[in-house]
Amino acid sequence: MLKKKESNLQVQAAPTARMNLLHKLGSAMGTMDRRAFLKKSGIGVGAGAVAGALPFGMVKKASAEAKATNGGKIEVKRTVCTHCSVGCAVDAVVENGVWVRQNPVFDSPINMGSHCAKGAALREHGHGEHRLKYPMKLVNGKYTKITWDEALDAISKKMLALREKSGPDSIFFVGSSKHNNEQSYLMRKWVSLWGTNNCDHQARICHSTTVAGVANTWGYGAMTNSYNDMQNTKCALYIGSNAAEAHPVSMLHMLHAKETGAKMIVVDPRFTRTAARADKHIRIRSGSDIPFLFGVLYHIFKNGWEDTKYINDRVYGMDQVKADVLAKWTPDKVEEACGVSEADVYYVAETMSKNRPSTLVWCMGQTQHTIGNAMVRASCILQLALGNVGVSGGGTNIFRGHDNVQGATDVGPNPDSLPGYYGIAEGSWKHWCSVWGLDYEYVKGRYAEDMMSKSGMTVSRWVDGVLENPELIDQKAGNLKGLFFWGHAPNSQTRGLDMKRAMDKLDLLVVIDPYPSATAAMAAMPGDPADLNPNREVYLLPSTTQFETHGSVTASNRSMQWREQVIEPLFDSRTDHMIMYQFAQKLGFANELVKNYKMVDGKGGMKEPEIESILQEINRGTWTIGMSGQSPERLKMHMKNMHTFNVRSLRAEGGPCDGDYFGLPWPCYGTPELKHPGSPVLYNTSLNVMDGGGNFRANFGVEKDGVSLLAADGSYSKGAEITTGYPEFTSDMLKKLGWWDDLTEDEKKLADGKNWKTDLSGGIQRVAMKHGCHPFGNARARAVVWNFPDPVPQHREPLYSTRPDLVAKYPTHDDKKNFWRLPTLYKSIQEKNADINKSFPLIMTSGRLVEYEGGGEETRSNPWLAELQQEMFVEIHPKVANDRGIANGDKVHVKTPTGAKLLVQAHVTRSVDEHTVFLPFHFSGHWQGKDMLAYYPEGAHPIVRGEAVNTATTYGYDAVTMMQETKTTVCQIEKAV
Repeated sequence: MLKKKESNLQVQAAPTARMNLLHKLGSAMGTMDRRAFLKKSGIGVGAGAVAGALPFGMVKKASAEAKATNGGKIEVKRTVCTHCSVGCAVDAVVENGVWVRQNPVFDSPINMGSHCAKGAALREHGHGEHRLKYPMKLVNGKYTKITWDEALDAISKKMLALREKSGPDSIFFVGSSKHNNEQSYLMRKWVSLWGTNNCDHQARICHSTTVAGVANTWGYGAMTNSYNDMQNTKCALYIGSNAAEAHPVSMLHMLHAKETGAKMIVVDPRFTRTAARADKHIRIRSGSDIPFLFGVLYHIFKNGWEDTKYINDRVYGMDQVKADVLAKWTPDKVEEACGVSEADVYYVAETMSKNRPSTLVWCMGQTQHTIGNAMVRASCILQLALGNVGVSGGGTNIFRGHDNVQGATDVGPNPDSLPGYYGIAEGSWKHWCSVWGLDYEYVKGRYAEDMMSKSGMTVSRWVDGVLENPELIDQKAGNLKGLFFWGHAPNSQTRGLDMKRAMDKLDLLVVIDPYPSATAAMAAMPGDPADLNPNREVYLLPSTTQFETHGSVTASNRSMQWREQVIEPLFDSRTDHMIMYQFAQKLGFANELVKNYKMVDGKGGMKEPEIESILQEINRGTWTIGMSGQSPERLKMHMKNMHTFNVRSLRAEGGPCDGDYFGLPWPCYGTPELKHPGSPVLYNTSLNVMDGGGNFRANFGVEKDGVSLLAADGSYSKGAEITTGYPEFTSDMLKKLGWWDDLTEDEKKLADGKNWKTDLSGGIQRVAMKHGCHPFGNARARAVVWNFPDPVPQHREPLYSTRPDLVAKYPTHDDKKNFWRLPTLYKSIQEKNADINKSFPLIMTSGRLVEYEGGGEETRSNPWLAELQQEMFVEIHPKVANDRGIANGDKVHVKTPTGAKLLVQAHVTRSVDEHTVFLPFHFSGHWQGKDMLAYYPEGAHPIVRGEAVNTATTYGYDAVTMMQETKTTVCQIEKAV
């Protein structure tokens, strides 16, 4: 698929202009020319990641550079890559304010001096010529330059008019997993002060099913171990994860494990670059993860390979799961449902059982389904059965997609929670109002009546918030009238045809982004005149990249790192937190928003909240997940002393960070002064709580149907004075234990009547840990989750399935009336499309490429990356191609039941089987065969444009979280004429 294609690199530019651009960029990059970039980005080695380390010759001391630049000022700024969630550190070399070079940080315990293609091209994102340079408004179908004052005045005026007419819930706010922790947190606070829970971000459409499924199994919805800890595994099962392309540098740690004998198994519908590194690749039918995983469990139970003591002491409901598995998932049923032979399933069961600790990795291949929550829990149950959770080398290693999607989920704009996963019940609101120093009644008064404690809509369904019959929408505002896309790509969402209609119907559409994203072109492109709202206003506002500000970012393993500001804000861009503050000034709640913050000079002397002050407020309130101990000072110290951390354990060995785990992975309990080291492996009973140990969380009561939910007698974390299960700590519990007087008098005043999550003094946590106990209690993990649609995970066929025989055996859920404020369809769609395979016989799935990230607007605007992958394509099996007269490289139409008709290039390959096709999801800028270049703002369009797969994806949402269905739909492919 890689071609040297001059016309795509610079649209309609002469080869000379293109070469001048490359020469200029090559000169600025200093030690890396285009040839070196191609070589070192991993493109030539097959596994994009592993050979991505740049040569040591790139690293030069600033003093040496200074001598060669006629006395120019040289600074080295340490930042973190803004792609995926591994958290690779980068040293940016800045000369007289200009970012001229970059060096991978060899001292980083996470990336150990490695880059992938995206990381190696990172500098371009800091000064890209294709950025949005100034505010713009859509006027008569064209984007016109306006001033910031004009934009802020007009948008806030429109917002207030919509609020007056329809209430605060009439506007939906899509936040960003590209925001740092502080900006993510501030946005949730900002939206709350506007008065709505209608806010969300990318996590909804990548790992919301993970968060819900994992949290409801054992307490926290996050990766249990770390990339580094995978070096300690003896067997790794990757299912729904193409890490070599999606999380390239993570593969370094797996390859180190393989060097010491670890087995690697990849289960995927495609033969991927990750599969190429595995000991065994097992091809599975997309959407059939539960039959496969429970087929593995079948052999584990049949052979007595389960860890019976672990299950007895630490797991609730495994006997019920065992009975269900043995009755339903015999080898013949497994092969029928997922296409995997008994021998292959047995191989997985035996290999994981006889090579412990074994770990399990999943990504969006498992999460993005209508039963994603159940698939996730099946993975958790498998690891519980083997006793692999809470041990080094084991766990569930859940790789997330954006650089701060973990942090944005932890503290950002979620529609059903406040920062730290505090719910939206009255007690949680009062807690955060106390942290913010605001009167609860004031904040409550900002909301429409009875809406403060009602979960908002989700980013996956804002389209229906606009299009649905208002009488069926469970909010007083009726339909959505306004929408903010604040650092989010629309082409990463399904049902693109419906999205275009929804954009046209809005009264207000605001895009805030360094790159205008596909939203800009979609909004300007003519649609059906019947859908266009004549009063619609569309604005584009240029925000800075994360290299033009500073703050903390949380990797998938829960480690937090501190980014230094590399360069000053470019063009007419402003930081996201400055924009939030300036809108708050116009909307009337600026004083409340920044009450606790030091205000500092930002761009042009304009005021903005100090980032450190925001993190300190996060520390004061986020007791639930232990984002209370990571002060700015501690994080900055870690970044300066990376060389002191062990790359296998992540623990500092001497030096100023001695005993800490790198990045203080949450939970890092207590106040920063308590010096908790962080928790590298969740639920690890072999360590004292003050050494990062723990146990399962007591979050679901103390018993169910007469069975204890607390850990068994004798099951406790090392050093705990309570040697059996116990509930979460409260002030009353401290009194009953006789530990109340361990609190100071000041702590007693704040802690009385509170629990470990709401005690602002941190005293309850401090005293519990002083006695070796975990603040959140000591309970059993739940193999049976009674508050989910299927307490024991059940396979259910996708709404659009090519197997009507299996639809009859494994039907989907019944339709839901009010689900996240909207009606949600399941069985009615599945029954209507029972024979869809006759017209659309191919399973269509999607995924990532090593060259691009997310919606791709940013990476496809990078000339280095644009050179590497220039065409949107579909992978099809030779038989499928031959039956349709298609040759490799032909243009083909991909048609789906939505009526969409994509025009892409055919890539004929045996990577997919004859039942499946694959398309990457990073492309946009073409719309059913037409180039959308004319609809982008002038000078702010991506170099490479192509069809967005999600223009064609179908309806379907997870029954717990509203996760969209992207991995299993249906299509037909025809040769384009």
